[in-house]
Amino acid sequence: MPPMKTTPSIAIVLFDGVDVLDVTGPASVFAAAGQHDARARYKLRMCAMAIGPVRSDSGVVLHADASLRRAPTSLQTLLVPGGSGLKTALQDPALLSAIRRWAARAERVVSVCTGAFLLAEAGLLDGKRVTTHWRHAAELARRYPRVQVDSDAIFIQQGSVWTSAGVTSGLDLALALLEADHGQTLALEVARGLVFYLKRPGGQSQFSVPLQLQSAQQPVLERARRAILAHPEKAWTVAMLAEQVHMSERHLRRLFQQELNIGPRRFIEDATLELAQRLLSDSEAQVSEIARRCGYGSASAFIRRFETHFGVSPTAYRARFQVRATRQKKA
Repeated sequence: MPPMKTTPSIAIVLFDGVDVLDVTGPASVFAAAGQHDARARYKLRMCAMAIGPVRSDSGVVLHADASLRRAPTSLQTLLVPGGSGLKTALQDPALLSAIRRWAARAERVVSVCTGAFLLAEAGLLDGKRVTTHWRHAAELARRYPRVQVDSDAIFIQQGSVWTSAGVTSGLDLALALLEADHGQTLALEVARGLVFYLKRPGGQSQFSVPLQLQSAQQPVLERARRAILAHPEKAWTVAMLAEQVHMSERHLRRLFQQELNIGPRRFIEDATLELAQRLLSDSEAQVSEIARRCGYGSASAFIRRFETHFGVSPTAYRARFQVRATRQKKA
């Protein structure tokens, strides 16, 4: 890894009511990078309108060591977090003006969770595809019609602007930034050190299949998921699933659309591919065996579908995410 000519400076914006994890999660990733490799050190700056203590929304007090009133001559990364204090922050013209000035000096601008609202209010997201926490995505789209909001992605890069979803996705995004700066090997070392082994690609959905079901009101959908995962090798069709849950295909399609806004065929695919992810990361099974266990007629069909869905091959996914269990020595 070639050493950088200067230590990259990362400024994290603080405001009253900021989410402490939006701040400390990415900060921990960048700090850990320098601990793993001295050539990967970052200069972290906590910035607020005034130097001094800033109370987070959890009551933890953070300390701003730089004032946003004075923009730097250059900056590698400006990171804007979210938090319950967002409503007040959005009404602070001095803060928004400072974000615009600092963003103009930064090589890249990053938001975590609802920090995207501050970037949008500052006019920095117009015409860009962005994401935020799924719970707030509709409001972001309504409030800022010039912004293209993707409510599903974990994080999105649009040129020099990066946006991420909920709190833990800030770690995913920080690891992606670290990988862009210093390569995959160091990013994986940092992820493992933080016991955050599933370093997820940005295009991966915010929702696992079980999380999708949390918003559903019909227990039949959970029964459908259990049936699929009990025998994923069956190569389920919508007709088979409808028969399993004692419902007509038409009614099942309507139920899935009403409750989850997806069709049962998509649900079957999501459930089996999520199982494939687990098998790739947690087992030593061959790709052909995983394809069979997930109901695919051939390994090639499985590989094509996996690549289309996740943007990476099963082999590459395993190389990146596999967790090898430590085997205890026999006495």
